Amino acid sequence: MNTDDLEGGEDDGYNAQGNRKYSPVGAQDRAVLEMASMDPGSSATASQSPIRKVRARTQGRMDSDGKTPDVVGGDNGPHREHKLELFGFDSLVNILGLKSMTQEQVLAPSSPRDNEVVSITGGDPTVVPLLRSLKEHGLEAQIQILFRSSLHNLSLEYKCFLISSLNECLYFTAFSCRSMFCAYIMQPSGVKMGTMMGVFVPCLQSILGIIYYIRFSWIIGMGGIADSLLLVSLCGLCTFLTGLSLSAIATNGAMKGGGPYYLIGRALGPEVGVSIGLCFFLGNAVAAALYVLGAVETFLKALPSAGFFTETSTKVNGSLSKPIQTISTHDLQIYGLVVTVILCIIVFGGVKMINRVAPVFLIPVLLSVLCIFIGIFMAKKDDPDTGITGLSADSFKDNWDSMYQNTNSDGIPDRDGKVYWNFNALVGLFFPAVTGIMAGSNRSASLKDTQRSIPIGTLSATLVTTLLYLVSVFLFGAVANREKLLTDRYKFSSLTLTFSMDSACYVFIVHSFFKNLCFRDIILMLNYIWCRLLTATIAWPFPVLIRVGIILSTLGAALQSLTGAPRLLAAIANDDILPVLNCFRVADTSEPHIATLFTTVICMGCVVIGNLDLITPTVTMFFLLCYSGVNLSCFLLDLLDAPSWRPRWKFHHWLLSLLGALLCVVIMFLISWLFTVVSLALASLIYYYVSIKGKAGDWGDGFKSAYFQLALRSLRSLGAKQVHPKNWYPIPLIFCRPWGKLPENVPCHPKLADFANCMKKKGRGMSIFVNILDGDYHECAEDAKEACKQLDTYINYKNCEGVAEIVVATNMTEGFRGIVQTMGLGNLKPNIVVVRYPEIWRRENLKEIPTRFVGIINDCIVANKAVVIVKGLDEWPNEYQRQYGSIDLYWIVRDGGLMLLLSQLLLTKESFESCKIQVFCIAEEDSDAECLKADVKKFLYDLRLQAEVIVITIKSWDVEGGSQQDDSIEAFNDARKRVASYLAELKEAAKREGTPLMADGKAVVVDEQQVEKFLYTTLKLNTTILRYSRMAAVVLVSLPPPPINHPAYCYMEYMDLLVGNVQRLLMVRGYRRDVVTLFT
Repeated sequence: MNTDDLEGGEDDGYNAQGNRKYSPVGAQDRAVLEMASMDPGSSATASQSPIRKVRARTQGRMDSDGKTPDVVGGDNGPHREHKLELFGFDSLVNILGLKSMTQEQVLAPSSPRDNEVVSITGGDPTVVPLLRSLKEHGLEAQIQILFRSSLHNLSLEYKCFLISSLNECLYFTAFSCRSMFCAYIMQPSGVKMGTMMGVFVPCLQSILGIIYYIRFSWIIGMGGIADSLLLVSLCGLCTFLTGLSLSAIATNGAMKGGGPYYLIGRALGPEVGVSIGLCFFLGNAVAAALYVLGAVETFLKALPSAGFFTETSTKVNGSLSKPIQTISTHDLQIYGLVVTVILCIIVFGGVKMINRVAPVFLIPVLLSVLCIFIGIFMAKKDDPDTGITGLSADSFKDNWDSMYQNTNSDGIPDRDGKVYWNFNALVGLFFPAVTGIMAGSNRSASLKDTQRSIPIGTLSATLVTTLLYLVSVFLFGAVANREKLLTDRYKFSSLTLTFSMDSACYVFIVHSFFKNLCFRDIILMLNYIWCRLLTATIAWPFPVLIRVGIILSTLGAALQSLTGAPRLLAAIANDDILPVLNCFRVADTSEPHIATLFTTVICMGCVVIGNLDLITPTVTMFFLLCYSGVNLSCFLLDLLDAPSWRPRWKFHHWLLSLLGALLCVVIMFLISWLFTVVSLALASLIYYYVSIKGKAGDWGDGFKSAYFQLALRSLRSLGAKQVHPKNWYPIPLIFCRPWGKLPENVPCHPKLADFANCMKKKGRGMSIFVNILDGDYHECAEDAKEACKQLDTYINYKNCEGVAEIVVATNMTEGFRGIVQTMGLGNLKPNIVVVRYPEIWRRENLKEIPTRFVGIINDCIVANKAVVIVKGLDEWPNEYQRQYGSIDLYWIVRDGGLMLLLSQLLLTKESFESCKIQVFCIAEEDSDAECLKADVKKFLYDLRLQAEVIVITIKSWDVEGGSQQDDSIEAFNDARKRVASYLAELKEAAKREGTPLMADGKAVVVDEQQVEKFLYTTLKLNTTILRYSRMAAVVLVSLPPPPINHPAYCYMEYMDLLVGNVQRLLMVRGYRRDVVTLFT
């Protein structure tokens, strides 16, 4: 691309502030056309685009001193040299990086449709300062390129594309301009709610419900003012402490959708979060049905003639009998379904419609409460009804104590009643009146500022409603006598019953009767028709608002439940923990329509059932379970006090959170221990299902932090001293580097994990799998990370408790020495090094293997590590291959009891549990055999080990003639020839170079007679093993250390003679300490 196309002459520019000249860019400019034709989905296209060669005009641009600033050219064009270049300062705010910090996935960008040009919205007031700031820094070209489309109509993916394109092609020269541009371009397009409409109003609607109107005065009459104050304080304290915990967690970082589920899941882990979240979702869905049924039942009781089906029963009172009309279940179902569908349509309308409808439900409720308070202060003795005393100290004194008694099914005191009420029963009746504090946090994805709105809105709603209940206790207790409080419930007048006998007659009478009445007379008549609740009795001047308040409060609570439950389900689905919920996943700014439909179906199903007496207590338990989860989350995070725990809400303490959790549990058992057990069992089943079927998710939950701090504290408590033998655990370091080559993508030998599991008792313990990559660390760092992932996958596949570590070193020797010196912390360092025997060293002529193998053994001896060399790893059994025979130990030297302990650990595995242990001891003289056998038996008995002891003398090593002796002699002669040939080569090289005898890079002193003696010793030991242990499941033998100043090649010849023809052999060398003890 010709850069002159973009530069233009000085005469074509125009002057701005500071006499800086700019080049205007037209709509048909090549830069504009090429930028519009770029493929945003291809990074290669963006990097190779000619637009990268655009040069910005800098002539005439001066700093405050009148000097032209330094300009540095590059591939991306000239730009001003930044003072923080040393720190790698990014030229553009990394929006994609910020989104990755909040764990949001940014999808692949997609550009607008071809030939689609949409002008930017001119009415947005934020555009003016943005354009002014861009112009001040000479970026008109970017304005015309990037603002060709309306940013309000672009998707999040394309906004990210705009930013990435700008970062690739151009440089902003002012940080303030970058910040303004990125904040504007990435602003969410969806409607966001503030504290009032987003949190306070939903919580107020959910808390203030039907119980206040029709049950609260009765609760005061039954429990008295004292117990009622205790009841309200107990329940209010529970929700207030939960609100404090919720505020602390919600202000500890960015919060996505999901409300309490998101908080609990991130604090207690995905399993706990999903189990409590799904229970809370079910509770909200079923609660919506309860609210709908409550509203419909209230409506049908007020207007019985509105029902389509009539059910008439006869009420006998002394010698008189009269028919009464009851509500039909079919009417409840029909009206309930209709109301549910209407609420579903409102929820489908999104946040805007919910915000418009919510005040319609809330304002009449608040007006009805105001009418109740006005009526209380205006009430007089027996006015407006019998039993009303007005605010009286005598009534307050009479109603102070409780009067728990039997009642009938309607709550009317009856000595023969089957229902007995006590404080526990009142807790179960009243607690639903304080639930709903999560209504605001449920819609956290729709809030402008969750860290401000959730604490203020939730706690404000909790305090307001609790204060309302406390004041109402005093007022209701002083305004009426106890009989009025206990008996003024659902009670229909005769006029209402008469009008409700026939709907047509009702309509006719109402029309003919009311058409000539004034508004005041109509209100008085309606007040008489509505059922005479105490709240409706004392309300002034419009008692009819009480019934309206009952209906609208329940409908408002149902609306909030149907709004919060789908968002909760969608948040659970978006975390991709349970694949079965993937159909409910939605984008961040989208409405959860599918989840809303599913919630509506559940609600409609519960409405069709009609009778939810068995489900209702469980719903309350789900709410309490959620509250206890929030409190436990804050308790754990506050107690651990990790560096990341920095909530903006400062009024919290782990003792308060613990008290809140305990209160939730106490209230659960006070309500019903049976339903508490049922709800906990259901949550446990969901937890178990998620732990099995769910995908693993690491959210940095509190349990991980607790494990970490517990590990640190345990490590400090262990100290640096040696662990007592009773507390000794094997911590094997599994050296995974193969002596040859493994197939591609195979991190280590497939049987290493099986052997590592055999070194643990019942799976308890930790193994460290290490490998070494040869090369430079800076060049192989990424390869090491990938190899570590593969090795960790292998460990998990084998169900082995262990960790994977990859070390990059210049060679294997240096890498291994670094591992044995630094691996582990304190007393949690590996104490056993497990290495596979290099059986292929002679077959594939790998001359470097002897040196490396001997070096590993010597390094372990110097580092005081035990060594286990495994021969026959290919034939090592897995957990399903049962072995028979014996586990034979050839105990030659004292090793601290490590060989004995390993044999006992093998017996704990299903593969070797059918085997028996045989201990072979070597005695020099026959006279020592019996004494040695007795001592070993006594030693094993004191160690609580069951084993058969066999003593072999050195004289018995001479075997009788036969094919076995011939094979052994042949192997011995071949080894002598190879060693003699090797030593001859060393001597010839030393003589030729005029140096001492050198091997493996160091001087050696070889005594040929001693070499032959060592060969003979290993040969005889191998012959003994083959004679007594040919059918053994596994053989353990003491590992001889490499002789000093002997070549590594000679040591490998010793080992070859020792392990020859033995199927499974473990060569064990302990370290300078005991791992078993005789004492209890």
